[in-house]
Amino acid sequence: MPTALQMAADDAALAAAVTRSRKLLHRRAVVAAAASAVPVPGLDWAVDAAMLSRLIPEINKEFGLTPQQLDQLDPTKREQVQKAVATVGSVLIGKLISKDLILKAATKIGMRLTTKQLAKYVPFAGQIVAASVGYAAIRYLGEEHMKDCIRVAQQAQLEVPLLGYRPDQPLRRSGPAHNQGRA
Repeated sequence: MPTALQMAADDAALAAAVTRSRKLLHRRAVVAAAASAVPVPGLDWAVDAAMLSRLIPEINKEFGLTPQQLDQLDPTKREQVQKAVATVGSVLIGKLISKDLILKAATKIGMRLTTKQLAKYVPFAGQIVAASVGYAAIRYLGEEHMKDCIRVAQQAQLEVPLLGYRPDQPLRRSGPAHNQGRA
């Protein structure tokens, strides 16, 4: 199964959005891992929920998929995006992120989170396992969400915002005219 970066490889704007999102994801996952290592029951769940409730909208923003960004699209393009979201099946794209939506997303990694809770009861090694599982769980959710955002952007032919674009970095665009000469 390809990574988000591999999925976006032929579009510089999408690849840049993935790179920026991964930086956000890594920082949040490290915080979640640190909270997972603390042997206080329930603290890691609260931190994970808080991390995800901030991370998902930030990733959506990188791909131009926040409710505010979608409201600025013309009605035809907005409808294309909504159809693409329905096709992909994401509950986290283009919506205000609520506690219920975070819980739905967390069900994807339920077994990992349960393992993390159980590992906390094993002295020292348990905290290392809990931190590792906590980091991996947040990274997995973030990576899967990025893949959903890429699928939506590609299916809806959405222009991804050039957040943080620097003119000294050339931008490659995908498409028939831009792919000529490539093998």
